[in-house]
Amino acid sequence: MNTNLSVLKPEAVWKNFQQLNRIPRPSKKEGKIIQFMREFGEKLHLETLVDEVGNVIIRKPATKGLEDRKGVILQAHLDMVPQANSDKKFNFETDPIEAYIDGDWVTANGTTLGADNGMGVAAAMAILESKDIQHGPIEALFTIDEETGMTGAFNLKPGLLNGEILLNMDSEDEGELYIGCAGGVNANITYHYDELSTPKNHTGQRIMLSGMKGGHSGIDIPLYRANANKLLFRFLKKAANDFEIKIAEIEAGSLRNAIPREAWAIIAVEKSKLNGLKNWVKEFEKIVKDEYKTADPDLKAVIEDVSIPAKTMNLKAQKDFINAIYACPNGVIRMSNDMEGLVETSTNMAIVTVKNGVATVKNLLRSSVDTAKQDLGETTKSVFEMIGANVELSGDYPGWKPNPQSPILREMKNIYNQKFGKIPAIKAIHAGLECGLLGGVYPYWDMISFGPTIRYPHSPDEKVHIESVKKFWDFLIETLKHIPKK
Repeated sequence: MNTNLSVLKPEAVWKNFQQLNRIPRPSKKEGKIIQFMREFGEKLHLETLVDEVGNVIIRKPATKGLEDRKGVILQAHLDMVPQANSDKKFNFETDPIEAYIDGDWVTANGTTLGADNGMGVAAAMAILESKDIQHGPIEALFTIDEETGMTGAFNLKPGLLNGEILLNMDSEDEGELYIGCAGGVNANITYHYDELSTPKNHTGQRIMLSGMKGGHSGIDIPLYRANANKLLFRFLKKAANDFEIKIAEIEAGSLRNAIPREAWAIIAVEKSKLNGLKNWVKEFEKIVKDEYKTADPDLKAVIEDVSIPAKTMNLKAQKDFINAIYACPNGVIRMSNDMEGLVETSTNMAIVTVKNGVATVKNLLRSSVDTAKQDLGETTKSVFEMIGANVELSGDYPGWKPNPQSPILREMKNIYNQKFGKIPAIKAIHAGLECGLLGGVYPYWDMISFGPTIRYPHSPDEKVHIESVKKFWDFLIETLKHIPKK
């Protein structure tokens, strides 16, 4: 396992990326990386400030002869998604990411890599510390908590930044320029239920679904991978009808913006019906493995003995909750009529928990059309309000409307064509790029999002393509040389 990323080119970017991976930076826990970035800017003797919420801004003057160019904001987010395989012992608040070279890619040992958005941060750092790269006035904006709430972008104040062009470095396909993104809203469901004592003639069992790929709940949603939460309740519906199982506890999914890869339930079942339930586990695994043999070939269903739970959901509440989860929309809802291959509207049932009389569901709804997003929110509310659950829609953020006439888009298309011999693909993304929020605060900004090729973000399979990092870097340098004049 080759962990020496410094042998890769461009050395300046990979060196910084390796440094970043030594600093814990899970979402909501960015204190150490904020301090690291503050010290990084100050050591370079550049103007450095940290705003009220923790966003870091570092300014670098133009190189000689380019003082008349429009100011550029290089933007990336500091946080990363903390996901690890179930057999990996890892503390994202203390342990460094174990990145290594795997053929043409860099990946991590059993955890997310942090290339999303560490590669963008590392590239901005390399520009800030460079002494031979030509550029106009630069402001590097490093935001916090992009992955779980876009807190940094939500709370960025007007008047802090002077530039006119935003280069967001958080896209995940080299050779593509993004000019639009989806907005999103969180659906938080809370359902209270009465518990009953478990009958003596029952046994405790744990049902575990695992082995799914998961992935980014926006970018990977059109891959139609299995959602562990939805599959668990598909299993439980028949198990309740045929074997009268009683639910005691459920833990399914872990992050709102990740397609859930694992889910488990602790149940009680009459001892006389246990063999039938075990046969249903085997049958269910066969069914879903066949259905998802291409998207999720390693899917597994396991049943194992556990201590008999003292309390379980009352049967009416259990039936209502199972039916609501079963009926709740999930996955791709509508494809765009305007851009081929683009998901317009989707929803991800990300987290489901049941314990001690309270059940919660957390979904992330996305759409590039605000009214469609609102309609999907009302659909979700309707499903759960029918069983008496409380539904709150929160954290609504806007999309980024494409501008095909963007001056920086025109310039970057020409630069890419001259440098690499082809026109880059112009796209919008079904994910919540910070550009939507940032453009709301600074509506005059001309914005583009681009980056190296990253696969399976938000999962332990995350990896970044080595050659694409070099192309991304070369393109960035050339773009900075040719920023239009003021």
